Amino acid sequence: MKTIKRKKIWQYLFLFGPFLFVVGLTSGLVSGNWGAISLAFLIAGIVVSGLWVLWQSQKSNWWKSRSTQAGTNALVAILAVLVILGLINFLGTRYHLRADLTETQLFTLAPQSRELVRGLQQPVKIWIFDVNRNSQDRELLENYQRQSSNFQFEYVDPQVRPGLAEKFGVKDYGEVYLESGDKRQLVQTVNENERLSEVRLTNRLQQTTTSTTAQVYFLQGHGEHPISTGEGGISQAAQGLSDKNYTTSPLNLTENPKVPEDAAVVVVAGPKRELFDAEVKALQNYLNGGGNLLLMIDPNTDPNLNSLLQEWGVRLDNRLAVDVSGAGVGLGPAAPIITEYGQHPITKDFGQGISFYRLARPLEITPVAGIEATPLLRTKPYPNSWAESDLQNEKLEFNPDKDLKGPLTLGVALHKKLPAKAQSSPTSQASPTASPLPSPTTEGQASPTPSAAPTPSPTTEGQPNPTPSIAATPSTEKKSEQPATEARLVVLGNSDFATNGLFQQQLNGDVFLNSVTWLSQQDQQPLSIRPKEPNNRRINLTNVQASLLTLSSLLILPLIGFVTAAVIWWRRR
Repeated sequence: MKTIKRKKIWQYLFLFGPFLFVVGLTSGLVSGNWGAISLAFLIAGIVVSGLWVLWQSQKSNWWKSRSTQAGTNALVAILAVLVILGLINFLGTRYHLRADLTETQLFTLAPQSRELVRGLQQPVKIWIFDVNRNSQDRELLENYQRQSSNFQFEYVDPQVRPGLAEKFGVKDYGEVYLESGDKRQLVQTVNENERLSEVRLTNRLQQTTTSTTAQVYFLQGHGEHPISTGEGGISQAAQGLSDKNYTTSPLNLTENPKVPEDAAVVVVAGPKRELFDAEVKALQNYLNGGGNLLLMIDPNTDPNLNSLLQEWGVRLDNRLAVDVSGAGVGLGPAAPIITEYGQHPITKDFGQGISFYRLARPLEITPVAGIEATPLLRTKPYPNSWAESDLQNEKLEFNPDKDLKGPLTLGVALHKKLPAKAQSSPTSQASPTASPLPSPTTEGQASPTPSAAPTPSPTTEGQPNPTPSIAATPSTEKKSEQPATEARLVVLGNSDFATNGLFQQQLNGDVFLNSVTWLSQQDQQPLSIRPKEPNNRRINLTNVQASLLTLSSLLILPLIGFVTAAVIWWRRR
């Protein structure tokens, strides 16, 4: 009896080994501090377990028994599973991989946002002064944070930290602020009905991290859309530019027929009357000097810009673009729906998105040497679209003698490289006996003919110049080439799409903002970001259809199930 009890005691003592090992492992993991106590428990557990294994192996053929082999296999399998799970968690923490399976990529940052955040050169922090931590807002901020360690965010209760709230000037719950260095800017105010917007957050990031601003002028005086609120105005477009760090101002060329030197882009939005020849000349000089111009010309108007457009190979077609495919969404045939876009930075991320243009005119593009043209907006092929010449007939029908079959080009982007200018720079040596050379012309290029030589001054006329003249010495003049500049032009056959009310629909605003961004030649500026919304998948049922669906789900389907069960029971009875 004593021998049996001693054997049982030794078997029970073995349990102390795993127990001590688990205690040491748990204390270290929970506290996060692998101190002396945790290590002592771990070592004691390992030693006790090892002694028990040695004792069992000396006492009998314990290693060769079937139970020992089965237990060892089970232990090895458990350890292998734990190691695999640990490796999976380690890789998941180190290399974050997510898959957004929604059709419109609702939970994925736009390429513009990712590019901007990854390029942050200084820490940026988002402060959300709210007690409620909305999961949708938090998911968006975490998406930003995954792109760069310089992006951080924090939720703050204004009542708990009133000093910080006063520092930012918080007035209400839900205010979101962006802080970068000494700059602090309100992003937006979130609530139950309005969540944090990727568009606004990325725009505020761009404004805060960029110190430069670009000036955009809107030509006025010929019936163009005013920079004002209300129907027909383009205040929403101007606000969109302001959000992207642009400054907008009206421009009147009748007072001074010269585009200001600080103009990054000039916008001509729907002129209804002709421009004066001096104004057209001012725009031509602006383009030829490396300027950037956005022309939005409506049908049935003649702004007197044909001479300017002819230089770039663009002709305004006087016919009306017709698209009969928009009847299903409530748009008439005079409002072409565009889903086909050119391969260009302005439209590269549009995919199969929709933009529409009420009353648009087609454009005819002719190749011109030195100018690269890329169609931006193209209508559907015939018979869905064509250019209608008879604008008086209410019933639009294709006339093969006068009308033009689709697809039609409603927008085009053009750019050309301007020749570099030669400048004279003196050297340290001069030849006193050299003959005079022609002076540079007003364009900065030397005249090839002697007739352009400067007239000698009265004091030296007919006499040799006693002192070395830098301008008159061939060996002292070096021509250094400046980097060539580029002129850009975007022509759209409609201006109504950028007006208040239509600017925020579909991709209309993106077409305008991306055009201005590309024209401004600011490569660091992200193009516009389209708001992401889930597609409407609802099924609209009539009362009869809804009643039939209810009847079938509550009566017919259960009845079919009972009948099927009764038939099976009867056959097996």
